[in-house]
This record gives sequence, structure tokens and C-alpha cells, in this order.
Amino acid sequence: MSLTRPTGDPSTGDPSAPGAGETPAAGRRDSATGAVLNVFSHSFLVLWLVMAAAPVLLVVVNSLRAHGDLVSEPIGLPTGLHWENFSNAWTSANIGRYALNSLIILAGSLTGTMLLGAMAAYVLARFTFPGSRAIHLLFVGGMMFPIFLALVPLFFVLNNFGLLNTRPGLIVVYIAYSLPFTIFFLVSFFRTLPGGVQEAATLDGASHSRTFFQIMMPMAKPGLISIGIFNFLGQWNQFVLPRVLNVGDPDDAVLPQGLAALMVQQGYEGDWGALYAGVTLAMMPVLVVYVTFQRQVQSGLTAGAIR
Repeated sequence: MSLTRPTGDPSTGDPSAPGAGETPAAGRRDSATGAVLNVFSHSFLVLWLVMAAAPVLLVVVNSLRAHGDLVSEPIGLPTGLHWENFSNAWTSANIGRYALNSLIILAGSLTGTMLLGAMAAYVLARFTFPGSRAIHLLFVGGMMFPIFLALVPLFFVLNNFGLLNTRPGLIVVYIAYSLPFTIFFLVSFFRTLPGGVQEAATLDGASHSRTFFQIMMPMAKPGLISIGIFNFLGQWNQFVLPRVLNVGDPDDAVLPQGLAALMVQQGYEGDWGALYAGVTLAMMPVLVVYVTFQRQVQSGLTAGAIR
């Protein structure tokens, strides 16, 4: 039994020398580099946490403070819990009515987006036909179209069809606006599903619609939940489209429009506590949905990234 000495000289610093990375000095350098990267990554995560959480905490805390305290000290702790801010925002600013309008529109737009997006993505991902790639690129290209360029054509199209300042018109626009990203996300996800299951269903005599609704859609549940939450957040917080296409009756305004009106109203009346309470009420559904389905979002994104 004999030992084989390395032919390279680690002291020269040549990385190609055999055994250069196995010396104690190199090991200490790797450990120091790893420690520096850990400190950098953890510092970045802490900074990101502060930037993301601080505005939310500031709004929630200020929603419980009196208007006089907010004026004298914008950033501070409440001296008392002023729950009347929420009742003022709910009653005087009609936040409840605006939230109901948003829920009605969201029920139609989110259902339509998920149904149409899933069907289109399934066909584009699982079937090859002439023009399929062009159709896919056409949908994906919709993500690069600025929304401000579409406002004027959308206004005249909805006006000609009698859908301007109506809930069905806003639902149709929300669906069209959300379809490109939905199809882009779900096409990648449907391609990760095993093709053997689809072939087995076909051999058993299942129709295309039955294969899609009873087999492929349940298998794509993580991806559907992920993109559903993204669409929920985008459509719930949408402001530009209803600001241009839903300006008829003020009682039909959605929540972002109501918050803008509340900001003007409470700003003139001098009740910043009610304004922060209204913003808190608007954030609650979004936070509840995300906290409830955060595991499904993570699993859906991971499943879509790993094939």
C-alpha cells in the first residue's frame, strides 16, 4: 500500500493543480466565502422583509389612531384603539357597497378567466395543429401590450356594444386583460403533466372534454390555484380600467375607485384615521386569500418550474 502524492503545487495558487482545493487554506477560504454570502443573503432578506411589511403595519396601526395624533405624529403608536375609524369608513364612504361591487365583478371575471384560460392552455400545450404556435405567441404577445394604449379602443368598443359603464362590460375586459398571462402560465404547467394519463383516458373511451374536466384539471390543481390567486390580486386591485370604463353611476364604483373617492373626501374633511381604516379593509381580503393559499402557490410555482 502506497500513498500517491499530488503532482501539482498548491502553494502556486494554480487552480488546475491536483489537490489544490483540498488544502486547509483553500478550505478556510471556501468557508469564509460561504459566510460572506450567507451574511449578504440574510441581510437582503431582512431588508426585503422590512420594505414589504413596514407599509402594511404602518397602515394597520394608523387605522386605529385618532386624526389629531396622525397630524401631530404621522409615525407612532396609538394612544387608544379608535375602532370608530372603521365604522366611519364603512358607512360614510360606502366601502361596503364598493367591496360588494368588486366581489360581483370578480366572481364573473375570475371564473371566466380561469375557465377560458385553462381550456386554451390545455389545447395549446397537449395538441399540435397548424397555427398552434402562432396562436400561442399571439396570446403571449398580449402581455407586452401596454394597457394605456388599449383604453381608447376599449372605450369605443364597449360604447358601441352598449357595455360601457356596466358590470358585464367590465367583466369581459378583465377576462381579456388577464388571459395572456393565464395562458402563458398554464401552458407551461400542462406540459409538465404526464402524457400517459391522457393516453390511457383516450384508450378507455373518454372524450376530450371529459379528459380535460375530470382528469387533467384535477391534476393541474396547484397551477390553477397559483394563477387564480395572481388573477384575484390583479383584478381586485385594478384601478385604471374601471376608472375609464366604469364612470356612470358612482354607486357602481369598485373598491379602488371608492378608495380614491375616500381619499379625496376624508382629505378635505380631515379624517385620516377613516382613510387608513378604508385601506385596511381593502387589504384584508387580499391578505386572507394569500395566507390561506400560500402553500398551494409555492407548490404550483415549483411544479411548473420542474419538469
